[in-house]
Amino acid sequence: MPLEAWPLDDIPFFSLLLAEIEQYALGLVSAGPRIAAALLLVLLTWGLSKLLRLVVSRIAHHARLRRNLTEVLMMLTGIIVWLVGLLVAMTLLFPSVTPGKALTTLGLGSIAVGFAFKDVFENFLAGLLILIREPFKIGDYIATNERRIEGVVEEITVRDSHIRRTDGQLVVVPNALLFQNPVVVRTDRDVRRTAIMVPVARTENADKTREVLLTAVRQVDSVRDDVRDVQVFAKAFGDSSVDFEVAWWTGSKPVDIRSSRDQVVRAIKRAFDEADIEIPLPYRTLLFREDSPIPLTTESNRDEQPAGDSQRPQA
Repeated sequence: MPLEAWPLDDIPFFSLLLAEIEQYALGLVSAGPRIAAALLLVLLTWGLSKLLRLVVSRIAHHARLRRNLTEVLMMLTGIIVWLVGLLVAMTLLFPSVTPGKALTTLGLGSIAVGFAFKDVFENFLAGLLILIREPFKIGDYIATNERRIEGVVEEITVRDSHIRRTDGQLVVVPNALLFQNPVVVRTDRDVRRTAIMVPVARTENADKTREVLLTAVRQVDSVRDDVRDVQVFAKAFGDSSVDFEVAWWTGSKPVDIRSSRDQVVRAIKRAFDEADIEIPLPYRTLLFREDSPIPLTTESNRDEQPAGDSQRPQA
């Protein structure tokens, strides 16, 4: 029997299915204008997002904002435009869904997502605040977390920051850690103070030693005495010396500090050699009580000892 001969309309299941399909088709036709309007709105949202991102990029370029901050502002602009556009498109497709209901549903969903991705959002917000406030920038030498993390900032993103240590290793630090803990920015200024301790023999003249130290350190090229003068203080008495603290200003980078210390130490050593100033070696004084003499034994005395006094038996 051909298929056309089957009385499909007489079967309840097929009749119900055909009725549902007809109803969906009529509903789709009636919703056609709303669907077209929603698609057009999505297309306009896409174009508006591109336009506003370009405007934000131009404004940030004229304001000389950092590249990372510019990218974040462009991303936030696009998210806001798409959120508003999709919300309006949803109300066009489903007239029963009002903007208030959609925002309520979105708020409840955002709370659940916030609890699930607490650390992610925490680092994201911390990254935004770091990029906006700019406590440090790319190329700065920083130290944080009790100096266990120390190095040069190579990149700052909205989630983490990349710090290159002086030994070449890369440390990826979550922005929340940098935001919640004290951060020492060593290169915030072009110059930084450093100091060393110089021991001098107690027999040397303290005033003469101070003048020799001042003259020697001021002649070093890396010492920025134009910023602040060299400082020399007699700080304390050591075990066998008088300790002088020598402080001066030089470049703020770690390699500048190490190089300047090398030059200053060598200059002080040359100046002390020329002025015949002694850098003492550590020594100890041993005192013995008179009522507890310590017997001294020499090789000759050992040979003259009686055989019975020997502690080691003879073979």
